[in-house]
Amino acid sequence: MSDISLSIAGAARRVYAIDRVWLAVAAALLLGAFWAPEQTNSSIGFAGNGLLQIAPFLAISIAMAAYAKASGADNLIAKVFQGHPVQMVFAAAAFGALSPFCSCGVIPLIAALLAMGVPLAPVMAFWLASPLMDPQMFFLTMGALGLPFAVGKTLAALGIGLFGGFATLTLQRAGGFKMPLREGVGNGGCGAGSARSDGAVAWKFWQDGERRATFGDEALKTTLFLGKWLFVAFLLESVMLAYVPAESIASLLGGDSVWAIPLAAIVGVPAYMNGFAAIPLMSGLMELGMAPGAAMAFMVAGGVSCIPAAIAVFALVRLPVFAWYLVMALVGSLVAGIGFQIFMA
Repeated sequence: MSDISLSIAGAARRVYAIDRVWLAVAAALLLGAFWAPEQTNSSIGFAGNGLLQIAPFLAISIAMAAYAKASGADNLIAKVFQGHPVQMVFAAAAFGALSPFCSCGVIPLIAALLAMGVPLAPVMAFWLASPLMDPQMFFLTMGALGLPFAVGKTLAALGIGLFGGFATLTLQRAGGFKMPLREGVGNGGCGAGSARSDGAVAWKFWQDGERRATFGDEALKTTLFLGKWLFVAFLLESVMLAYVPAESIASLLGGDSVWAIPLAAIVGVPAYMNGFAAIPLMSGLMELGMAPGAAMAFMVAGGVSCIPAAIAVFALVRLPVFAWYLVMALVGSLVAGIGFQIFMA
């Protein structure tokens, strides 16, 4: 191969290695600069201002995530799934609602737990609760949507975890879900070690050079991840506020519509992009008249069963478990939305 061909191939690999989300954002902004330059400039300023406003909460969430990784606190998860099934469901739901695991990290962890022989009921409780809330999301939700919404979503995560766990336990005791995993799925994944490890937690991680490096790496990775999705979300929010008629949002998902919460739960599945990106989007929609309960139902349904996560779940478990997972997500989101709407009324 010639030097020119090698250079072209190397350049192509470098371009592909760049985060495709940033490439899509750059392409959209370039297109917007020609099509609607004033709106593009306005959207960039809106996104920058939004990031500045939420920066204190973002810094707290990044520090907490990096600390959990550097200290090895994720090793504690193995202790959560030990004991009586009823106790395990309670512990798994509570841990899932408070743990720093994201939806993408839960999938391989669930495979490892099931491969270890952990009963499906507590795993389902953790599985349903974990993507909905974690320390990072709590602070970001509080900053953008207020403390009541953050607390409400935390309670929704705990509630849907308990509901799904005990409903699954009931079916298991009746003889259902004996083989939840697809054949050949199980041992391994980028979270499996957390489920198996009995390593000690180094709460004072800064005394170890390798753990300090881990803290720095995790902080940088989390900053880039959250910064990316929040910037995208603020851009979309600015476009939405500029072009989406407030009357349409208010009539479709407003508090006076009896279909607002069910529709939000159903729409939340395909429309949901990312748990962090949904926060400012919901803030913008609520400013346009979206009912609080509908926003809660959208975030709960989308957090559990958004298309990327649903595809991963489908590849992991057998069809009956996958269908049950979707039912739990839909029912749980409806109950959460209705309950939060009543509370906020």
